[in-house]
Amino acid sequence: MNIKISNEAVDWYKEELALSSGAYIRFFVRYGGHSSIQAGFSLGISQERPVHPIVSTEQDGVTFFIEENDLWFFDGHDLIIRFNEKLGEPEFSYAK
Repeated sequence: MNIKISNEAVDWYKEELALSSGAYIRFFVRYGGHSSIQAGFSLGISQERPVHPIVSTEQDGVTFFIEENDLWFFDGHDLIIRFNEKLGEPEFSYAK
């Protein structure tokens, strides 16, 4: 599994959350919402340091990661984060 994030999405996170170099963003599973891979669950984000990261990627000084205990949600899929110009925010998709 990998995290793939577009430069535009990275820029949005940095601006929206006032992130500086060395920041961490965790993608975590939350109950409720919608995803195309797990009914009744969706992803949330938080600013916190990794404890047991299963996957991470660093872009423009920010580390994006997923903790080991959230791996089940992805069911072997990569997390792909692109910036949706029409909505003006990042959007998640998944690919095997």
